[in-house]
Amino acid sequence: MRYCVFFSLWFFSCLAGAQTNSDRVLKIVVPFGPGGGSDFLARLIAPKLGEALKETVVIDNRPGAGGTVGADFVAKSAPDGQTLLLSDSGAYSISPALYPKLSYATKDLAPVINLAIFGNVLVANPKLPANNMVELLALEKSQPGKLSYGSSGNGASPHLTAELFKTATGIRMTHVPYKGSGPAINDLVSGHIDVMFTGYATVSGLIKSGRLKPLAVTSQNRLASLPDTATVAEAGFSGFSSYISQGVFAPAATPKDRVQRLNREIAAVLRHPEVIEKMRQSSLEPHDNTPEQFSNWLQVQSQQWAKIIREGSITPD
Repeated sequence: MRYCVFFSLWFFSCLAGAQTNSDRVLKIVVPFGPGGGSDFLARLIAPKLGEALKETVVIDNRPGAGGTVGADFVAKSAPDGQTLLLSDSGAYSISPALYPKLSYATKDLAPVINLAIFGNVLVANPKLPANNMVELLALEKSQPGKLSYGSSGNGASPHLTAELFKTATGIRMTHVPYKGSGPAINDLVSGHIDVMFTGYATVSGLIKSGRLKPLAVTSQNRLASLPDTATVAEAGFSGFSSYISQGVFAPAATPKDRVQRLNREIAAVLRHPEVIEKMRQSSLEPHDNTPEQFSNWLQVQSQQWAKIIREGSITPD
């Protein structure tokens, strides 16, 4: 009896959308484990998307190899619009350049919609004698080669953002890669490393409590949550920007009308007040865009990161 109850709970927790009269099932593949940003968004939009499409929506977590296992599964799925990938855009804009033997290519995935886009924040240990970009650059100049920065791993967005930052500013910092952002943040709070780039939502509580301090943000405009923290561009490096995004992708040959409908229905879900509120609670802002706009944005991102990966001879962990 105990096992029957367990199975029932597991089964219904996997059905993220409401049951409908339709036999059609929409599978949203999240290429990371439960609890992360991609998983949060998938489970947030799934119920209302299921209602709109009159289909049962199932979340399928397929973690592994930096998100490429799940991305590969979707790229090779039937192009009927019933299997989607919900992932950070690195699956499309970073992985193909980072992994030389990747089993899929960008041409194998069709961009559907960019759900949310946000910049990184450069955070430091409170004891670091620098409170903004100008002071950080002056500190490095007075102590060349002594600053260290952490990341969630080689080739991850925070690492590439730091490399882009080093190229733009000329600052010299030693990279300390970790297996995930959690251990890196812990060591930053403990003072074992000096700075790191990460999404604001990940460290908002630590900033508010004073256990970390923000030095700059990588978006083109200041974050509403950090109105007194200047952008890297404002510090004298015009044009600098680095973004993280969460998007939805379909297999490349998915019919255009299905991609367009998915875009419209997901966009409508993102405009729902309850969804907006929950996203903003996680410091995310819904992003309204067409498949074509998302595709164009991804092309620019892909070129930027491919250049950084190539020139820095960056390889995955």
